[in-house]
Amino acid sequence: MIGKTKISAAAAAIATIALGASAVPSQADSVELGLLECVVDGGTGFIFGSSKDLSCEYTPANATAPTEAYFGVINKFGLDIGVTGTTVIQWIVLAPTTDYEYQPGSLSGDYQGVSAEATAAAGAGVNLLVGGSDDTFSLQPVSVQAQEGVNVAIGIAELQLRSIAD
Repeated sequence: MIGKTKISAAAAAIATIALGASAVPSQADSVELGLLECVVDGGTGFIFGSSKDLSCEYTPANATAPTEAYFGVINKFGLDIGVTGTTVIQWIVLAPTTDYEYQPGSLSGDYQGVSAEATAAAGAGVNLLVGGSDDTFSLQPVSVQAQEGVNVAIGIAELQLRSIAD
């Protein structure tokens, strides 16, 4: 069973990451392209990390553009102990300049960043990532992710995202 001390430490890490989100360019410094919502399969953390499949839908900020489907895997390296159910994560997709012209499938790529979560029956987490085509995009959490299970995870996250259309 995961102790209250570990859950408190994870909660503190989540708060630190959430406050540290200012390290990623704010919306004033970049352009919001849309929203990426992912459903992450449940699974077990193996002390030093985890790997979970996910499926995502990208909804462009431009209401006339079609949504896009993506799939991939999220790997976490660091402390990851416990079991979680299906998790939903939402990110605002940001590009560095207003000059950027988005093309379908552009979100495909590898993203890296920090991750923290704590779950005891119901819990929350934050994943702040940068990457994609030529490390162009940053994925800022819209809200803290919601998940169920018993889990503590703090470490580095890597998201491998691929377009269904490819």
